[in-house]
Amino acid sequence: MDEINDMSKKLKAVSDPNRLKLLSYLKNGEICICDLVDVLQISQPAVSQQMKKLKDAGIIRERKKGTWKHFSLNDAQEPYIQAILNELEARTVSHCCSLSHSVN
Repeated sequence: MDEINDMSKKLKAVSDPNRLKLLSYLKNGEICICDLVDVLQISQPAVSQQMKKLKDAGIIRERKKGTWKHFSLNDAQEPYIQAILNELEARTVSHCCSLSHSVN
């Protein structure tokens, strides 16, 4: 039953258009949350809530650098999640924050 619950949680996480859009940007690598705010044109707390759902489902990971959070896709995905990611076209984001805190 835990496997079904886990699958349900992951599928719910990728069932939202904004979260799918976020995942399409993460396909190109790690991104700072400030850059994702610009992409969705919603508040930072709203983006954080979307990212939390993806993180709680185990689809993305988070790395803190100073006061900023950086997100990336987990390397290992369930096959059904990987199939969804494969269908998403990778999008590029303008890194507005990269000048003030690079991702080295």
